[in-house]
Amino acid sequence: MSDDPIAKGLPPVDLHEYGGKKDGEKQKTNRRLFMQLLVVDIPEGMDADAHAKELLLRLRDGAIPAVVYADVMHPRGVGLLSWSEDPAHFVTAIRPLFASGSLANARIRSDFAMIGRSYGTGHEPDLEWFLLRRPVENVMNEGFPWHVWYPLRRTGAFAKLEPIDQSHILREHAALGIAYGQTDAAHDVRLACHGLDAEDNEFLIGLIGKELHPLSHLVQAMRKTRQTSEFIAKMGPFFVGRVFGRSSAK
Repeated sequence: MSDDPIAKGLPPVDLHEYGGKKDGEKQKTNRRLFMQLLVVDIPEGMDADAHAKELLLRLRDGAIPAVVYADVMHPRGVGLLSWSEDPAHFVTAIRPLFASGSLANARIRSDFAMIGRSYGTGHEPDLEWFLLRRPVENVMNEGFPWHVWYPLRRTGAFAKLEPIDQSHILREHAALGIAYGQTDAAHDVRLACHGLDAEDNEFLIGLIGKELHPLSHLVQAMRKTRQTSEFIAKMGPFFVGRVFGRSSAK
């Protein structure tokens, strides 16, 4: 008897990410980038900026690529965005940062803990750049000090739509993002978090820009799209951060 899963009536499993055609061939890869946001509250009576500076120095000493944020909505809040192709990085490199030093007393905000993975839509002209470099280039851009991060979940009704209907809905949504990006008003990072998010969210979105208002304006404009108005079950919480500093890999 054949051991072929298809012969046994099981669906095929394909874990690759796909992009558009390049040199006449459909692009595919099994590489992707994981990004994680952690937010902590510094204990009352302690200097949050001093803790942020210590965190930044430790990241730079360890050549750990990351962005450290001042939490706009909490005067003692500090955010940490980090990334790696290997999700074990968050356990082996990021976790120890909170095991010692002044950060050991910080309170982790579980409601703002977010993690996601880059994914292809099947149309990207340069799939590897889109998956691995574009998200990093956006968050590390020195001209973009304002970042807003939030998770979202679509309704089950969206998953039941025919692929062509889904495509039309997503195209309307994407057109707004492209328009804001081309005017340099807002740039995005789009990550999937199916099965990774504690609240069962499906996607993690980062909006990045020179000013805060255009990021808010984009979210407002998106409310009118069919995807948001009809098929979004939940959005948020929204983390609003201003970059305190960045750390690069050596």
